[in-house]
Amino acid sequence: MQVTGKIVKVSGPLIIAEGMAGAKMYDVVRVSSHELIGEIIEMRGDRAWIQVYEETSGLGPGEPVVSTDRPLSVELGPGLIGAIYDGIQRPLDAIAAKAGDRISRGITAPALDPEKKWHFVPVLEAGAAVQEGDVLGTVQETEVVQHKIMVPPRIKGTVEEIAEGEYTVAEPVAKIRTESGTVEVHMRQLWPVRRARPYREKLTPAEPLITGQRVIDTFFPVAKGGTAAIPGPFGSGKTVVQHQLAKWSDADIIVYIGCGERGNEMTDVLQEFPELIDPKTGEPMMKRTVLVANTSDMPVAAREASIYTGITIAEYFRDMGYDVALMADSTSRWAEALREMSGRLEEMPGEEGYPAYLSSRLAEFYERTGRVVCLGQDERQATLTAIGAVSPPGGDLSEPVTQATLRIVRVFWGLDANLAYRRHFPAINWLRSYSLYADQLRDYFVREVGEEALARRDEAMRILQQEAELEEIVRLVGEDALSYSERMVLATARSLREDFLHQVAYHEVDTYTPLAKQAKLLELVLKFHHLALAALQRGADLEEVLSLPVRERIGRAKYIPSDKMAELDEISRQIEEELSGVGEGERELA
Repeated sequence: MQVTGKIVKVSGPLIIAEGMAGAKMYDVVRVSSHELIGEIIEMRGDRAWIQVYEETSGLGPGEPVVSTDRPLSVELGPGLIGAIYDGIQRPLDAIAAKAGDRISRGITAPALDPEKKWHFVPVLEAGAAVQEGDVLGTVQETEVVQHKIMVPPRIKGTVEEIAEGEYTVAEPVAKIRTESGTVEVHMRQLWPVRRARPYREKLTPAEPLITGQRVIDTFFPVAKGGTAAIPGPFGSGKTVVQHQLAKWSDADIIVYIGCGERGNEMTDVLQEFPELIDPKTGEPMMKRTVLVANTSDMPVAAREASIYTGITIAEYFRDMGYDVALMADSTSRWAEALREMSGRLEEMPGEEGYPAYLSSRLAEFYERTGRVVCLGQDERQATLTAIGAVSPPGGDLSEPVTQATLRIVRVFWGLDANLAYRRHFPAINWLRSYSLYADQLRDYFVREVGEEALARRDEAMRILQQEAELEEIVRLVGEDALSYSERMVLATARSLREDFLHQVAYHEVDTYTPLAKQAKLLELVLKFHHLALAALQRGADLEEVLSLPVRERIGRAKYIPSDKMAELDEISRQIEEELSGVGEGERELA
């Protein structure tokens, strides 16, 4: 039932309309003669409080508000991959063609091209019994993504007809006879963004999301189906880390949400992704990516919609059986939008003015991730991983958004401004960061890189922690007060930082490191450490040990391509040769 009311108050992105009795919470409304898109977020009697996802300047009391009688929904179907949407799933290329560089108020365009024909290939025949989630057929959406057309949720019955050939997303491709009548199935589904898509069962994550970033994969891994946060101050590299994860993580589908970030950062994504070649497929990254761009100069209220739009699209591809990685940059901008809307609603504020329900909203978002058994008789498994950047003002990790996020997510990659100023990227602080998935992913790492690699990882972390303790002593009394073995720890820790943890995102080789190479690089650093300690025990001079030619080769080993791993074995042999020849004196280790 459509309800028509009129505006009684305009307060920035919030308007109040009366005469809205019969409308429902979270219904989409059209505001004024411009038909601006809004969403009801509160009802009191016949008055509705509406957040408007477009610019409201010029609106005034008395203008009409018309309910569409349906919640804010996204269109799901072929055509999503490679698309660039705003926060309410308007395709920016189609809008640019209509309106130019700036989005006009009230302009709309279908999220999926209604004219484009897709080749539908059925996988079932007429007479087959189907239930929700079953795959009816496939569409080759891009060279790397096969789009599965599934029976919509809450539909169960027998296939009466099923088509094959060229169809638009609006044309029926199958008819299913159910207990309540015959239902036509199209390649396009509508789904409310605030409602999580259903699945059969949620499982414990068992495999890591391999990112090719050494500090993440080796020390602080995130599981497929897990949650991670990247908090850090301005300029510490949050966006670059998320770009790296989007480019190189071994997910099948990437959904990247630019939530309130600066336009130039989204421009970087738009310029890089079409040119970047996916190492797994040899095709451009955009062939498996969906972008939701809601930049800082777009309406504030649309930031919330962009988060829900992105996670719903990600869930849809998860339901097909794909491993999906979602990047949200940044959830702080979303929280700021919640704070503004809460203030205009005159709600009792929580800490620092954020709404009291901030934690529950963040939890609702992150709990839509996971490793699940999808709906359907074939019981396919899939994962949805969420990685959210957080932008605490001044890098203050005690502020409410960061603290609320850390109570929810299980991986914390804390970015450090001091590391960023020293040009150490990724600027993930190895002493503050953690991963609660490390134990449950242990079996996977033992299988892939061996028990010894995990032991070396633990030892490397101990050395880095020792370095932090020894630096206090060095600052007080100088390095000369340390024993040779302690000074060797400092040298090894520096090698770990510079030769292993430091990674150049724009270097063609160093930008991505496979697991096997990560394990080998760490082995080289620690092998030199152990043999150097043995040489010092035999009486070798510390300066002589640290000036051996092989140390330079260890430093440059990360630039060796992964298809030339034999060179790393050569460096390992050189370490043994050079360190076996030093330290024949009688001096005891100090």
